[in-house]
Amino acid sequence: MADSSIENAGLLVIDKAAGMTSHDVVSRCRKAVDTRRVGHAGTLDPMATGVLVIGIERATKLLGLLSLTTKSYTATVRLGVSTSTDDAEGETLETADASAITDEQIAAGVVDLTGDLQQIPAKVSAIKVDGRRAHALVRDGAEFELKSRPVTVHRFDVTDIRRAGPTIDLDVEVDCSSGTYIRSLARDLGAALGVGGHLTALRRTAVGPFTLEQARTLDAVIADPAVSLGIDEAAKLCFPLREISDDEAESISQGRWLDPIGMAGIYTVVDPRGRAIALVQEKGRRAASVMVVRPATLR
Repeated sequence: MADSSIENAGLLVIDKAAGMTSHDVVSRCRKAVDTRRVGHAGTLDPMATGVLVIGIERATKLLGLLSLTTKSYTATVRLGVSTSTDDAEGETLETADASAITDEQIAAGVVDLTGDLQQIPAKVSAIKVDGRRAHALVRDGAEFELKSRPVTVHRFDVTDIRRAGPTIDLDVEVDCSSGTYIRSLARDLGAALGVGGHLTALRRTAVGPFTLEQARTLDAVIADPAVSLGIDEAAKLCFPLREISDDEAESISQGRWLDPIGMAGIYTVVDPRGRAIALVQEKGRRAASVMVVRPATLR
């Protein structure tokens, strides 16, 4: 696979299995497609399954620009037990009898955790503290506190409530902004109800426009390492479109700019043949590229 290949550039939408890190998936995809230019958007914990978006070749440049602001999950929250990691992989810190918690109290707690929130991430997250990942500091026994961050929970629905002795398991569906930690929602819901809580299962069902319907298992990708979407499809799916002439396409592909037309945000400019030429953003009198999908040298 040529390093500058447009033909092989694109996105792989993986349905990640449990027990693998996102880095494990990238490493195996790198071998499958035979290129070092592989990256991922939006880390999934080893316990979690579901949608992981992988960029191949020039599409790695898309990853940081993709409109992946909204993510969707299905999850199971256990009330009555708090853990050191806010999920099932951690050590039990405290237990409490949650059997007296009513459905109405659960519903009220969920409402309080919907909308714009200030959320403290789990200490075993990948957030950096003084240049080091928080989870690495935890392994070293360091004492530290993470600051709260603004997140938005667009939807937090309880789809099933199962009671088993002193614990309650809640199946939930969540739509949220990028950077939201579902295990922190589980922790905070349990804390608000006074019995503690943690996450026992997590499956990401969508990242931006990418869903499980487009996703393939890693084994399927290794058997047939074709991208899920070519770089053209990806750029056109994820951003609004503006059609441009061949002359304009030539200009933007050489690093010049276009006249603005009043479109807000990042958008994709498409030539008369339907090829994505660049991602563009308007500022003042210029519509300048933030990423050239097809530089003049590759067209």
